[in-house]
Amino acid sequence: MMSKTRVKNVSTEPEAADTPRTVGGSRAFGLLLVITGAAGLLAAWVITIDKFKLLENPNFVPGCSLNPVVSCGNIMKSEQASAFGFPNPMLGLVAYGMVICVGVSLLARATFPRWYWLTFNAGTLFGVGFCTWLQFQSLYRINSLCLWCSLAWVATILMFWYVTSFNVRNDFLPAPRWLKSFFGEFTWVLPVMHIGIIGMLILTRWWDFWTG
Repeated sequence: MMSKTRVKNVSTEPEAADTPRTVGGSRAFGLLLVITGAAGLLAAWVITIDKFKLLENPNFVPGCSLNPVVSCGNIMKSEQASAFGFPNPMLGLVAYGMVICVGVSLLARATFPRWYWLTFNAGTLFGVGFCTWLQFQSLYRINSLCLWCSLAWVATILMFWYVTSFNVRNDFLPAPRWLKSFFGEFTWVLPVMHIGIIGMLILTRWWDFWTG
């Protein structure tokens, strides 16, 4: 009597569970990163060009110096404008360019692992933290406002909250279910509130000037 022997196929491929999960973003998310990155890059580029012109000619007046309050020149001449030993916008040229690359990659249907998204999130967290410090310095130390800087602030705030929302909704950042549901429906509320608070601070800081 012949016995049948069952042979189990052994795959040399790694188990699916051992493969890191990669996630891509929606087209809308990719477009948001491209647009905010481009806005920040534009602001950084203009400020960098004006900074070099100011170094060549101390009497140069940037085009966005409109009045005693909205004065990009005062911002550029301050110590805070070179927080790391070189003009701040040069950092923006690199950082915002990287954001555009991520956005374009998402539009091309690229996917990335958890560590990539968390690193990207950490970068946007640094960016929004640095912008917050610059906002405080601008309003309460330098006593001037730069319109191009404000554009970069808005762009950075938007990308930070939407990247954070993306990571929470994809379980890359631990969060309770209600927070995931909130981000799924109302992510836009947080950047609007964030930008609104800054707008109110600007309004109250120079209230006499705006209403005079």
